[in-house]
Formats: sequence, C-alpha cells, structure tokens
Amino acid sequence: MHTSPRHTSRAAAAAALLSVALLAAACGSDAPQGGTPDAEPTSGGGSTATSSSSGAFPVTVDTAFGEVEIPEEPQRVVALGWSDAETALALGVEPVGASDWLGFGGDGVGPWSEGYTTSPEIIGTLEPELEAIAALQPDLILDTRSDGTQERYDALSQIATTVGIPEGAGAYTTTWEDQLELVGEALGREDEADALEDEVEQTIEGAAEANPQFDGTTVAVGARTSEGYSAYTEGDTRVDLMESLGFEQSERVQELAGDGFSVPVSSEQLELLDADLTVVFPIFVEASTITGDPLFQALPSVQDGRSVVLEDQTLLNAFSSGSAPGITYAVENAVPLFAAAVPAR
Repeated sequence: MHTSPRHTSRAAAAAALLSVALLAAACGSDAPQGGTPDAEPTSGGGSTATSSSSGAFPVTVDTAFGEVEIPEEPQRVVALGWSDAETALALGVEPVGASDWLGFGGDGVGPWSEGYTTSPEIIGTLEPELEAIAALQPDLILDTRSDGTQERYDALSQIATTVGIPEGAGAYTTTWEDQLELVGEALGREDEADALEDEVEQTIEGAAEANPQFDGTTVAVGARTSEGYSAYTEGDTRVDLMESLGFEQSERVQELAGDGFSVPVSSEQLELLDADLTVVFPIFVEASTITGDPLFQALPSVQDGRSVVLEDQTLLNAFSSGSAPGITYAVENAVPLFAAAVPAR
C-alpha cells in the first residue's frame, strides 16, 4: 500500500463537532435497536464479495488502538465509520450493517456508490446501537473515521474484531487515503485499494493540471446551519481536497483552529469567509439562507463573483463524504464551478 501522511491528533471539541452532530441527527442515531446478541442475523447471508486479488489471511492492521489481527477473510462486515461503507463497497464487499452519516437514506451511501445486492441494516452514528450490531453477528467492524474514543472502540471490540481510526488521526479526521488503506488491509484487498487510490489521485492531479490558476489561490470553506456559519480548518476532508487541487487554506481561518476541524463564525466575523475563493454549503437549511443573506452577499469575494455556494445536495454530500468514490464525484462536478469563479490568469 501507499504510505500516506498521518494528520496531527485532534480531540473532539464540542463546537468543532457541531456539523457532525447535526448530520448525525438525521441519520438514524436514535433508530430502534434490533435484536439481542443471541438473535439470528437480521440481514440474509453474509457480506457479498467479488474475488479478491490480494490479502492472504491472517492479516494485521495497525490502528490507534494497537495492532488488530484478522485471522480469516471477513464474511459479515459492519461498516460504522463515516464513509466506511462506501469504501468497502468500492473494494467489492457489501456490509451487512452500515451507518448513514450524511443522511442519504435508503442503503446509506451516496448515489456515486454502487454494489449492494442486499440492503444493509442501518446503524446509528454518534451512538452506535450495540444490540443491533451484535444481532448481525459480524466478524469484522470497520470504524476508521469516527470520534475515535477508547470507550467506543472498547464497546465495539466486545462484539467483534474492530478496526478503529489510524494512529495519529483524531475525531473524524481520518484521510481518505488512510481510510482506504485500513479498509483494504482489513478486507484483504490491498491491490484493489492501491488501484483505487491511484485512480483518485490521477483524477485530482488531472483537475489541478487543467486549472493552474488554482495554485496559490486562497480559499475559505464554510457551512451554514440553523445555528449560523462555520469555517473548516486543515485536517477536514474538504479543506484537504481543496489543498490537493492547489488552493491555499485561508490563513485567517487557520489561525483560529483549535482541537477540532471547524470553527464557528459569527455574523460579526463573517469577513473570515472572504478569500480569493469562498466555498460555502448549507447543512439542513435551504441554500437561500446563504444566497439571501445580505451579510454574505456583502463579502468582497461574493460581490466579485469569486464564490461558490454548493446547492446541489448530491454534490455537497460528495464534497463532504471524504471517501474515494465521493471525492472522485466531487472533483468531476465541483471543479468546473471553482474554475468559473477563479478564471485563468
């Protein structure tokens, strides 16, 4: 596998996790628990998988909680971490249980993800439903992008072998590369993960090469909820993607970074979102809450046409997914919008 850099550990500060909590609120965190540890599986059959080209078992995976040994190829996988299910599907494995962090509904993955022949049992996000997970009788739990607490890991490990966040990562800051590496190793699909990582990197590199004006252009990435605005800092998957395209994170925003991956932005501080390019999207509010806001419209970047409000739900979810397939969709569909707002010099 490729060796990717590990981000500095970040603790889960409550304010910084505001957007995560809002997302999870609509994702079935309080869904009824199903079954007991002794119940029969609620999903028929095991994880459906195409033939693997790599990964002789047993395999050992390095995580923040130490080495995890997986003795044989998993047959019943529960994917709990943000984008874990999408990543497993992209590698040819169907989880029997999965969490829907972004409120997709249905099978809990974005429309850019394909592969389910049998719908998974949807499991809560911030507070995973332990009885429902146990009822699925998993032999592997993926939790590579979550709050990363010892308490959560210990609870899940009591049910089945669990692959948690990577060493050096903090709450919800596992990079798509690290997630792909961990899931690929755990499923014995390192070759497939390698190939997918190459594809995504080529997509990003191609977009950057086609838009040299992105290089050195400052960007501020923010969101609007019913509580107000926030801005994302380095370590967040959205900022990481923009930087990989050549953009530079706004220094004014980054100076405010704390333990989390976002900072609140009050109405009086809204100028923090002004940069060479401003990218903002709504979370559980209408896009008009942003586009119709006089304070937002007064930003120099907005007045000059150097802003993008991601209004399409599929696109903004892909931009926020932080998964290999979601990033590919985001690059293919959002980069033209960025290019229109940052024309060639």
